[in-house]
Amino acid sequence: MIVAKGSAEAGAAETAAAKKTAAGGRTAAARKATAEGRTALAKKAAAAKKTTAGGRTAAAKKTTAAKKATGAKKTTGAQKSAGNAAAEGSAGAGSGGAARKPESHLAMVRRARRIYRELGEVFPYAHPELDFRNPFELLVATVLSAQTTDLRVNQTTPRLFAAYPTPEDMAAAAPEELEELIRPTGFFRAKTKSLLGLSAALRDRFDGEVPGRLEDLVTLPGVGRKTANVVLGNAFGVPGITVDTHFGRLVRRWKWTEQDDPEKVEADVAAIFPKSEWTDLSHRVIFHGRRICHARKPACGCCPIAPLCPSYGEGETDPEKAAKLLKYEKGGFPGQRLSPPPDYPGKPAPPLGETAQ
Repeated sequence: MIVAKGSAEAGAAETAAAKKTAAGGRTAAARKATAEGRTALAKKAAAAKKTTAGGRTAAAKKTTAAKKATGAKKTTGAQKSAGNAAAEGSAGAGSGGAARKPESHLAMVRRARRIYRELGEVFPYAHPELDFRNPFELLVATVLSAQTTDLRVNQTTPRLFAAYPTPEDMAAAAPEELEELIRPTGFFRAKTKSLLGLSAALRDRFDGEVPGRLEDLVTLPGVGRKTANVVLGNAFGVPGITVDTHFGRLVRRWKWTEQDDPEKVEADVAAIFPKSEWTDLSHRVIFHGRRICHARKPACGCCPIAPLCPSYGEGETDPEKAAKLLKYEKGGFPGQRLSPPPDYPGKPAPPLGETAQ
């Protein structure tokens, strides 16, 4: 009985120990599992935080890159619209670019005067492109230049002046003979009438001399302000602005004026420049218009004043293509005068009926 009871107690003790051991194992396992779970969660949270941070960094970089790209595009657009570089005082409202602040009158005047100086460096030899030896020849040649080229006039006048060297001679000419001589210039009947009328007026009212005042010149048949200013500026040294088709086109492109009427254009431009510069200004602008800044397709890619031009981009901007549009000495061709000034760098024009060498 005692032995049996002791055995029962011993078994109960072992059972209790086993239960305790099992419970302790479970607790330890649970603790280990919990610890491992926490570690895994911590690692997962850290990984998630790293991913989020990386995403934010990548997004920030992407945003910065996008801003830089947008800024670069805006800069490129602004440079393009300003004509390669926005010059100080430029109107800067070129085609396709961002809108700019309107140019003040003072800024326009400064830009205009800078264009004048730049053209002086490009065309230091700018001159009237009509051949003449005295005021009468210049007057007649200018009247003939309407609706034709100076080249055609220069090829026509040698025979004309050989036949009628003075106003008295021309006033006495037979209309049909005069018409035949000036036929190559076009509109020869109307021009014959003007030449006969102005020659007679010079003979009868001015003692056979061309007057040196604008008020007198514009009273002659076929003579307007443009012709009068050409004669005054180049035969008498009296400053004048010659508003021909080239001059008017360019000063509107440069935003010096918005006027179309020649007299209003003349008044607007005269207000920008000192009177002493008017004649040279006319030569430089007309030279530029005939050689580079053409009516239909300006050679923008070869234009020396492109950074100052608010109309840059209206013509060909590729330098190689633009170079093919250059005319006269700038393109390697003869000029318009048969007898150009000594400082002219180009070739003389050929006489009528001959081709350039």
